[in-house]
Amino acid sequence: MFERPKTGERAVLVHVDIGVKPDPDELEEFQELSASAGALPVALVMGSRKSPDPRLYIGRGKVEEVQEEIAAEGAELVIFNHPLSPSQERNLEREFKCRVVDRTGLILDIFAQRARSFEGKLQVELAQLRHMSTRLVRGWTHLERQKGGIGLRGPGETQLETDRRLLNNRIAQIRRRLEKVDSQREQGRKARNKAEVPTVSLVGYTNAGKSTLFNNITDSGVYAEDQLFATLDPTLRRVDLEGEGGMVLADTVGFISNLPHELVAAFKSTLQETAEATLLLHVIDAASHQRAVCIHEVNDVLGQIGANEVTQIEIYNKIDLMEGDGPRVECGEDGLVRRVWLSAKTGEGVGLLLEALAEFFYLEHVHKVLYLQPADGRLRARLFQTGKILSEQVTDDGGWELEVQMPRKEYERLLQQETEFESRLIA
Repeated sequence: MFERPKTGERAVLVHVDIGVKPDPDELEEFQELSASAGALPVALVMGSRKSPDPRLYIGRGKVEEVQEEIAAEGAELVIFNHPLSPSQERNLEREFKCRVVDRTGLILDIFAQRARSFEGKLQVELAQLRHMSTRLVRGWTHLERQKGGIGLRGPGETQLETDRRLLNNRIAQIRRRLEKVDSQREQGRKARNKAEVPTVSLVGYTNAGKSTLFNNITDSGVYAEDQLFATLDPTLRRVDLEGEGGMVLADTVGFISNLPHELVAAFKSTLQETAEATLLLHVIDAASHQRAVCIHEVNDVLGQIGANEVTQIEIYNKIDLMEGDGPRVECGEDGLVRRVWLSAKTGEGVGLLLEALAEFFYLEHVHKVLYLQPADGRLRARLFQTGKILSEQVTDDGGWELEVQMPRKEYERLLQQETEFESRLIA
């Protein structure tokens, strides 16, 4: 929805540590975000404060330092690695005489460039409009007066009120369209559940290697680059597991620290795939010094979308960048797989991951043989509805001998609800 120049914009980057020690990894991530948006950083202004200035976020001295850099480098843009209030953004633009973009606006701009699908573009536009709605006054201060004069007398709206009304109308229109897309996704999820096809969702911090792993497992051509937010539109592919049928693998958008709430809300329907997945593969950059922080940030977002209760297997990726680390599987005290160390780029350890997935889904199902009496027709119908009947033989007395495979949760539910079920088990 915004026109952007074909070449990068000359930008002054501003990073201030508020009440904490300087973190070089955080600064590096900020520079990568700026580069991903297409900015051309020409200067970096750093500082520290106990608390943000309520009017300018930074102090007067830093404002003058930024002004000097703008004049010296001919910068057209100032990017802050912090969320700014509408008034702070407006005041800073008056001081700098150029555009000011905060961390939220920067991430939204990257998403706007990456969106390819119809749904993705709608979701990004919705997030942008929500962010913009609090900043309308900045663009219309010169028109805050009642309409008047010949041909202009109307309902008495100011230009600001008119623009806010049009913005709200567009937001409502996008929401209606996204509701239709969401209903289509819901139909797809119901169809997979009915066919008993489990969904495995790749989640993780941005640039952890999710798309590279996805391409390695599915032999797909999903766009994968060493840059932040290379993937925006979710992709689903079917993967066959040896001896356990198939599953659907979903590649999702990466998370980041201080992920804008507008994006979490706008991408709710897309992230629903993650919340309703059977299993999450949490991809982690094992070579990153900040991997503990990244794990915490991802789990925090998963909690926001209601996916923190879904079973996780941690995938420690990029072992090719670490000395002395080879592919391996780590299990918990219960014997279940908890971590897999691999390299999605070289393929080392991907086979171990597929074996772990096959084992996981094997343990998630039970295989039983039952003898049902002729009077057990209702129980037989329920088994056909909830389980996979591997074989059925009619006995001499008119009953049935069934070999059935079913999800472990359904098996436990049958034991509780059907009093005669346990007595019908043979093996």
